[in-house]
Order: sequence, then C-alpha cells, then structure tokens
Amino acid sequence: MHSGSTTKHVRHMPAIGAVVALAAGMLVAVAPTAHAASGATLPFTSVEAESASTTGTKTGPDYTQGTQASEASGRQAVRLTSGQRVEFTVPRASNAVNLAYSVPDGQSGSLDVYVNGTKLARTLPVTSKYSYVDTGWIPGAKTHHFFDNARLLLGQNVQAGDKIAFESTGTQVTVDVADFEQVAAAAAQPAGSVSVVSKGADPSGNGDSTQAFRDAIAAAQGAVVWIPPGDYRITSSLGGVQNVTLQGAGSWYSVVHTSRFIDQSSSSGGVHIKDFAVIGEVTERVDSSPDNFVNGSLGPGSSVSGMWIQHMKVGLWLTGNNDNLVVENNRILDTTADGLNLNGTAKGVRVSNNFLRNQGDDALAMWSLYSPDTNSSFENNTISQPNLANGIAIYGGTDIAVKNNLISDTNALGSGIAISNQKFLDPFSPLSGTITVDGNTLVRAGAMNPNWNHPMGALRVDSYDSAINATVNITNTTINDSPYSAFEFVSGGGQGHPVRNVNVTGATVRNTGTVVVQAEAQGAATFRNVTATQVGAAGIYNCPYPANSGSFTLTDGGGNSGWSSTWSDCSIWPQPGQGNPDPDPNRNLAKGRPATATGSQDVYTPGKAVDADANSYWESTNNAFPQSWTVDLGSSYAVRRLVLKLPPSSAWGARTQTITVLGSTDGSTYSTVVGSQGYRFDPATGNTATVALPGSTDLRYLRLSVSANTGWPAGQFSEVEAYLTS
Repeated sequence: MHSGSTTKHVRHMPAIGAVVALAAGMLVAVAPTAHAASGATLPFTSVEAESASTTGTKTGPDYTQGTQASEASGRQAVRLTSGQRVEFTVPRASNAVNLAYSVPDGQSGSLDVYVNGTKLARTLPVTSKYSYVDTGWIPGAKTHHFFDNARLLLGQNVQAGDKIAFESTGTQVTVDVADFEQVAAAAAQPAGSVSVVSKGADPSGNGDSTQAFRDAIAAAQGAVVWIPPGDYRITSSLGGVQNVTLQGAGSWYSVVHTSRFIDQSSSSGGVHIKDFAVIGEVTERVDSSPDNFVNGSLGPGSSVSGMWIQHMKVGLWLTGNNDNLVVENNRILDTTADGLNLNGTAKGVRVSNNFLRNQGDDALAMWSLYSPDTNSSFENNTISQPNLANGIAIYGGTDIAVKNNLISDTNALGSGIAISNQKFLDPFSPLSGTITVDGNTLVRAGAMNPNWNHPMGALRVDSYDSAINATVNITNTTINDSPYSAFEFVSGGGQGHPVRNVNVTGATVRNTGTVVVQAEAQGAATFRNVTATQVGAAGIYNCPYPANSGSFTLTDGGGNSGWSSTWSDCSIWPQPGQGNPDPDPNRNLAKGRPATATGSQDVYTPGKAVDADANSYWESTNNAFPQSWTVDLGSSYAVRRLVLKLPPSSAWGARTQTITVLGSTDGSTYSTVVGSQGYRFDPATGNTATVALPGSTDLRYLRLSVSANTGWPAGQFSEVEAYLTS
C-alpha cells in the first residue's frame, strides 16, 4: 500500500536492540546482550560499492526523492563509464554473486567480470527494462525504482580476500551493492516425485511448459512435483493448486519464467512451494493485473520457502484462507509494488527470515480489508530500499507482531515501520488488541512526504482514518541515522484522531537528523529507557495538528536521556542538523497551539482563538456563565502580556467581558494570575484588550474564565495572544 495516498491537510507554516556495523561497508546485524539480532540469517554477505576500490565516481549520499542515490543502499553508489571498474574484496567463500545496479533509462549492456585479475568468459547483463517506474495515480509519486539486480554463478570458488571486479563495456552503469554467496550443489530429485519434464516441460525455456506443470500437479496430489535444473516458461497462471509440494533443485538452478505463477481465490491447503526461482517480466505497475508470484489463497497449513522471486508486481498478494501459512527463507527482489501483502483474513501467518530489496511499495504489509488479520507476525526479515512506501506496514488488525526485523533506506512516502489505521477502502478493521513491535533495527529510515510537505519518522504510529485504541508496545528498538525523526505520532489523514496506549521501552537512537519524537496528533505515549545521541535539532517536536485537536502527552517513565529539549517554534519545521533555533522573543506563544474550552457554540470552536485569523472566533456555550477557554503553550514560559481580540468589524458592538486569568505548569492545578475584572472591547479602538501579567508569572497552560459579557451571553475571543514582552 502507498502511505499518504490521500493528501494530508498541511499546516500553514513556512535499550537494547541490535547494533548495525557500517564502517567496513558491510551491513551486518550484531547481536546485543540479552536480545536476538535483528534481521534475517542470510546465505550471502553484502558489500557496498562505495567501500570498494574503483576508477569510477562515487555518488551520494542523497535523500532527495527522485534522485538515483536516494534509492541506493547506504544512499551511495559508484557510477562507471566505459572502461571504468569497481573491485570488491570478497568477504567470504563464494561461488556466486548478485549485483544491484542501475543504467540510464532505455539502455542495456553488460559488465565484464574479473576474478583476481582474470576475465571470465561470461558477462553480467544489465538493463533498464525493469526500472524507471511511473505511478502517476499515486499522489506524491515520482519516477522511481531506478535499480535492478542481476546474478551470476562464477563457475569457480573464491575465498575471503580474493578480488572480483566489474567493468563497464560501454553502457554507463551505477553499481550499488554486491551479494557474495556460496551456493550449494543442485539438489537431487526426491523419491516418488513427479518431474515436470516427464510431463513434457522444456528445461531450455524455449517451449511452453504451462500444461506440463498443470499435468504434473494433477498427477502428484499428496506428493511432490519436481522441477529439475533448467529454465521453464509458463505463459498463464496455475490454478487449483492444493495438497501438493512444488520443489526445485535450488533457486540458482531451477528457474520458472512467468509473471503470474499461482492465481486462485481458494484452496483446501497443504501447498508447499520451495527451492526454485520465479522470475517475471513485469516492467510497470498495473494494479488491475494479477502479475504476482502468488495471487489469492494457498489454503491453510501451506508454506513458501527457499524461493527467489523477482520482477513481479507483487511477490505474494494473499487473500482468502491462508491460515497458519509460513513464508520463510525467501528472496523477493525488484517488485513494482509490495513484496508481500496479507490482504485481510490472515490468521496465524508467520513471515520470517526473508530478504527483500527494491520494492515499489511496502516491502511487507498487513492490510485488514474485509476482515482483520489476526495473530500474525513479521519476524527476523531484512528489508532494503523500498522506494515508494514503508519497510513494514501494519494497516489495522488484531494482536499483530513485528519482531527483530532489520530495515534500511526507505524512500518517499514511507517509514521503516508504520503502525497505522489508514484504511484505503472499506470495510476495514482498525488496530485492536496488542500490537507488539519488538527488537527492530531501522537504519536511514524515514523520508520526506511530498503530500504532507514534512517528514515521516523512522517508526510511525498513525491514526490516519480513526483513533488508535489498541495497545502498542514498542520495545528494544535501535534507530540509526534517520534523516529526520526517530518516532512519529501522527493522524495522517489530517482529522486529528488520537494516538493512545503507546509504550516505548528500551530504545537507542543515534544520529537522528531532526528530533527523537515527532508528535503531531493528540494522544499519549510513555517512554522508558530511551537514550539518544547526536540529535540533529531537538529532542521533541510536539505540535499536534489540527492545532485545536488536543495535546500529545509524553510521560517520562524513567531511564531516558539525551532528548529532553523541545523544539521551540511550531510555525517552522526543524531541518536536519540545524539545531534548535533561538526563539523570537516577540513571537505570539499561543499561535497554533492546542486549545480547549468548557463549551462551544455551534462551529465557534476553541481553536478559532489561536488560528491567526481575527475574523474567526471562539464562542462559549450561551447562557451558561462562567465559561473557560484554555491553551497549552507547549512549555512553561514567563508570560508578561496577553492581547485579547474580537473581530474588528463594526458590526461587533462595544462590550465588556469580565475575565479571570489563571495559569498552570502541569495542566491540572491552576492558580489565579490576574483576578476577575472587566475588559472593554470597542471596534472604534480595534476591539482589542491588553492584560498585563505579574513579573512572577510562569505558566504552560493559560486559562481565561469569563463570567460576564455585556454584549452577548457567552465568552468570546477571536484571538488570544501571549507574549514574553511587557
């Protein structure tokens, strides 16, 4: 799903977790004491091109949507022109390599490959065919999906410390990252299995093997369909798949070429798909087409493991009955939309130990459409470079777990992890029960949302279409190098729905670009043992939207450090690394702040008194004195002067309001600042009254209690302004 698909109403304003080692150019999870390492256990080791030796040009880092480097692993890559090379030091014993790369739109070519200085006979083909995707119907999207992956069996074994180089042969190629792997020998055919070749499948890839696969599935009910080493072409999807195992000799050996592998709305289950590759020809995203590895249902008690899935629209788009499905130990690469989406009704599904790279939407998603996803989990997955949405997104559902995942380099419209009530369609089941977000590591996660014109945090809790009433427990989190904020609490649909019942315990935040906590919704969260270092601007941005929607309360549960400061000015957004600016001493402290009242008449709500529009106004419940109006200034201030206004129009006759000024530092205990007295409002003098406050005044919450009004039987203010200056 694409987060932010509906434009947000933008403001009017110019522990313990895994540690990520990046110094050597390799992204690996290092297990901390007393908690499992984040991410999948992978059969390969990745090395960044920018850490390799090169005669080319390093690009990035860049976080700007629409740039090539912004989609690269580590936000950096190496550009090669003809004759230039990048040489990697092999990190482990290997006989195969997968390379993430990009070439200019409309071009194709190849890379020469050298092992310890000797050129291989085989070259590595590169192409832009599967890149440069446009999704103009998604608000905020730009051309994206610049990179692709190509793999090569080297035909020999290399050892740690050996050198493998890639050299451009004419086409400009930008190299991002190389995955080095020791691929095991091809597996043998299981006894009693039915080979697709025995039913007429062509392992050369020249003939159409669709019917042979169907015949083998029909003949092997309760047994194994064997896919020997080779390339097989399927021209239409398979259906009626149930009570059968589809097994290959390994994902580097048995390769099925099709853009639609299984498409069925139901199955009795018992489907097990394992150990081969399905590589498609999807070059664009057409949401009405089922261009997916699995579209629909595999049925209860099924599994998908050891697969290489590439060049599809979606890896697995799962609807119907997939109870207790296990999806594990797979690679899902270069999809134009989601890697996997549990599209409602999922029960007891476990998605674990998978590697996903270069998704064109959410890498892993649960979307509780029609009925809730329940008791399902995403665990120990490694996700890199989703380029139009989130690493992991949970849209509704009951008792969901997101545990021990490693997510890096999210791009526009996406966070590393999103816990959200964004529904997209009805009927939708909002978040309920307990949502467990534990042991995850987020690296360079979060992005600028072009629809909101402000950032999305590395981990986002979003009451987009309805209040979050589930218990959300976020524990043992590591957030490194977020370009913007670490934790975001927001109502992304712009309606101000509350975010409640959030507990953040045991987090380590390092080098966040702006703030640790970006609070933009009313609600509350408790933080315990959250430590931060190298904070870019301030610890907390606490400016709920809409301004009159209510405040967000951060409760300090103890053990927090490094992020106590609050961003000083809600009228501007903090920029990465700028630091907290010295506030303008002449600014109106009340402008845009959350306001409440004991009552309001019709549409004349409390926020009208802090919206910087002198023609709009708050009016209390009529004929019910006394009435009070309260604003939360966000921090305690030595307020010395108030300016109270009514609309300047002469239609507003002169009047006197009897007002008591009260103040509080905690929002619960109030004391009188200025006793009850009458203030004259006269359109002939601007309908303005000024209130001088004592020199000892220190308050966060300002309350005005109105006990009389000679012009109307209610309290009325078009603007309440609070200043530090006398």
